[in-house]
Amino acid sequence: MTALSVVIPAHDEEAVIARVLRGLLDSAVDDIDVIVAANGCSDETVSRALAVDPRVRVVETGSASKIAALNLGSDAVVRYPVAFVDADVRVSGEDLATLAARLEADATLFVAAPAMQVTPSRSWWVRQYYRVWALTDYRASGHIGSGVYMLTAAARSRFDRFPDVIADDLFIQRLFAPEERLTPRDLDFCVDAPATVRALIGRNTRIAAGNRQLAESFPDLAPPPGSTGARALVGRVWRRPGLWVGFAVYAGVYLTAHRRARRLLARRAEIAWTRDDTTRVGAA
Repeated sequence: MTALSVVIPAHDEEAVIARVLRGLLDSAVDDIDVIVAANGCSDETVSRALAVDPRVRVVETGSASKIAALNLGSDAVVRYPVAFVDADVRVSGEDLATLAARLEADATLFVAAPAMQVTPSRSWWVRQYYRVWALTDYRASGHIGSGVYMLTAAARSRFDRFPDVIADDLFIQRLFAPEERLTPRDLDFCVDAPATVRALIGRNTRIAAGNRQLAESFPDLAPPPGSTGARALVGRVWRRPGLWVGFAVYAGVYLTAHRRARRLLARRAEIAWTRDDTTRVGAA
């Protein structure tokens, strides 16, 4: 299989770091270099990472910043392709190795991501939200990020340092045209849905704020005008009455999150490390 590197930015991830590392290393993949970029950790993230497998390398910074961790981990990479993997996701080393082989086999491709699967929430309301979310254009082919993305050496040379933005995955996606992206449906990774509506709103607020921040900081990376995503979603839901309640939940969460995102950006509040801890409870 193709050799690859994996960089995992980790800030106080003692509850989940061993899980993601075991998923990467408990497979038939031998030629994999796993780098945990610990940033500002005050818990047992580093010791738990090192205890999983002697192949794990840890680099550390005192700055509690995902962007600092991405740059630190990227500096430590010695082989490509490289996958950047969030600590709270679940993905197998075998799937990443397969993705790397496909990416390397086509010189017209630069960036790749497996398909994202969302583990259902224990909250009925959150599950209704995700029933509608699954129909959005966001889930269409060509999406990169939301927990995992992979770059070739040529892709990494397209930019210097990771910029100081919240939406690092969206920044990466927008650097590459759709025909330069590989997003196979037969390879996947899993993320846990928030356990409560409050946590869901908090997560979506961070995402909305990150998207707005990226548009302000890099206007040349804005999506093409004339998007019909909202109208298309309404059309899909309208034909399915069983989704109408879910659509009301989806719309309420969407509007609330975007309103809060506007307020956060207006007062330049700290949002970069707002995260959903309900998905980490019990993971250890």
